[in-house]
Amino acid sequence: MKQFSLALNVLLLAAVIFLYAKVFSGSKESKNSDKKLTDTTSFYNKNGIAYVELDSLNEKISYIKNKRTELEAEQRNIETDWQNGYRGLENKKNDFIKRGNAITQQEAEKFQGELQQEQQQIDSRKQNLTQKLSEKSYKYMDDIQKHLKEYLAIYNKEKSYQFIFTTGTGLDYMVYKDSAFNITKDVIKGMNEKMKILK
Repeated sequence: MKQFSLALNVLLLAAVIFLYAKVFSGSKESKNSDKKLTDTTSFYNKNGIAYVELDSLNEKISYIKNKRTELEAEQRNIETDWQNGYRGLENKKNDFIKRGNAITQQEAEKFQGELQQEQQQIDSRKQNLTQKLSEKSYKYMDDIQKHLKEYLAIYNKEKSYQFIFTTGTGLDYMVYKDSAFNITKDVIKGMNEKMKILK
């Protein structure tokens, strides 16, 4: 479901950009002097930069993987239902043709009209189910985006990054990245903990 993954990546990117704007324009009150920061965190704070690998989030956050598997199964069911419908029409047509010369012009025209109507119903059913699946996918992605925003807002209270960039297939705008600034593992761990209650 490449479209789902791409759409999810875009939404995750939007969530992170929202966080950048919020953190960058926010006051510096969150940087209390009594914070206990590690040397690594202090180094990051000086630079104010980190990045997240969206592909890794998609593959390693259990909730996202489970939902993607669910949606892919539903997509396959829709395709199977549609193919079965067309198979049924094909069988119906073959049974009708077997009557051979006994078929009148009027019967043939009536049968063709019925066949077209059934085909339209099958196509319409597929379109309706696909639309419902798209709406469901959007709801899941919106939900994931909301939880990611919440998690990164909490995560960044301690880290105080000014920018958190994203990298991933189709969204990789960085020509160079130092793995020392990769916070993906932290985000995966934290999001998995956060999303456990939603399973």
